Amino acid sequence: MVIIAGEIGKEVRMAVPEKIAQLIGKPIGEPMVWEIERGAIRRFAEAIDNPNPLYRDPEYARNSKYGDVVAPFGFHGWPVKGGLMEMMGAVILPMVEAGYPVILDAGVEFESFVPIRAGDTLFSYSKVTDVTEKTTKSGKGMLILTIEMNFLNQNGERALAMRNSIICRQL
Repeated sequence: MVIIAGEIGKEVRMAVPEKIAQLIGKPIGEPMVWEIERGAIRRFAEAIDNPNPLYRDPEYARNSKYGDVVAPFGFHGWPVKGGLMEMMGAVILPMVEAGYPVILDAGVEFESFVPIRAGDTLFSYSKVTDVTEKTTKSGKGMLILTIEMNFLNQNGERALAMRNSIICRQL
């Protein structure tokens, strides 16, 4: 990526800092454990105003092909072991130390594989899968990180993949 800086026409090459490049493909922190609780599923469904009885009515869900209450798309429970802040800190701290202290959430993408049911326990594993260099209109360096979290259920089945994009910009 080319950044125009200083005098008009002077080009400076930007490279992904080595400390950041070393994060790509490596596990971030310890695996996290998530519990899927029936009441939490119902509250989440209410919060997103989704009236589907598969999320709210145990009797209805028991008679469905799922056999129990399932979680709405995007709900993956509450962490009971490990912490998101520790996981994110393992990525954000090197960004700040490398001169990219402006951190913005650029969105999340979900990919579902098997239904997440009430009573499930999920185990998530995170890693940085990509770092893209960009230049802002004001000429500041910017990196876009993609962090992927893969969730396996208690049976070892891949239940969910979640990809977060984070924008890290120079001051």
